[in-house]
Amino acid sequence: MWQRNWTIFRKVFWLSIAPTFFEPFIYLLSLGIGLGLFVREIEGMSYLQFLAPGLLASTVMFGASFETTYDSFVRMKYERTYDAVLATPLSIEDVVGGEVLWGATRGYLNALIFLIVIALFGLVKSPDALLLIVLLFVFSLLFAIIGMTFTALVSNIALFNYYFTLFITPLFLFSGIFFPIEALPSWAGTLAWFTPLYHVVVVCRSLALGRLDISVLASSIWVIALTAILFLVPIALMKKRLIK
Repeated sequence: MWQRNWTIFRKVFWLSIAPTFFEPFIYLLSLGIGLGLFVREIEGMSYLQFLAPGLLASTVMFGASFETTYDSFVRMKYERTYDAVLATPLSIEDVVGGEVLWGATRGYLNALIFLIVIALFGLVKSPDALLLIVLLFVFSLLFAIIGMTFTALVSNIALFNYYFTLFITPLFLFSGIFFPIEALPSWAGTLAWFTPLYHVVVVCRSLALGRLDISVLASSIWVIALTAILFLVPIALMKKRLIK
């Protein structure tokens, strides 16, 4: 399944990857430079330096989420790709596992390109950022799993509007990308701590800027553990749906 998606994707590589790359780049320019004129410094760094690693984290989330929601649903419901693949010796586990890995690959590619761009802009200050080359795939895998889980549950493509409006958008706005979560009311800050994107932001910002402390290890373990726990959920749900 991964190979099938990759073969098709290679034919439209630049057309497909450009929009998901330009969106965080526009945020970086408009907010980092524009708002940065008014917000001089956050936690001892310029606003542009604070913002760039956070947007890197959001690139992972959006890339993996779009691929495993809208695109996966179209392949399953309208193009009947799953039915065609399941007519071969491949199993449901192969199909769903391949879709999740492909979603993770899309998010990873987007994030890797964005990481290179912010490094060229001088917004990556530490060689510790090399660890992100590995960790970004794990982060992308987590959001691919979450997206595929929702896809296994919905009956109509319009329902993805709820997923992005009520889950993805709040994560984007309240996970420490634009301001520290300590600025939130205590109950909201506590809630934000339990969200996956917050920990991805912590790791990206700490490694990109060379600010290593125990929170980097804790957040990395939190994300890896959650990914391992949730990995089989979309497979089980999709297996039930496709057999039904």
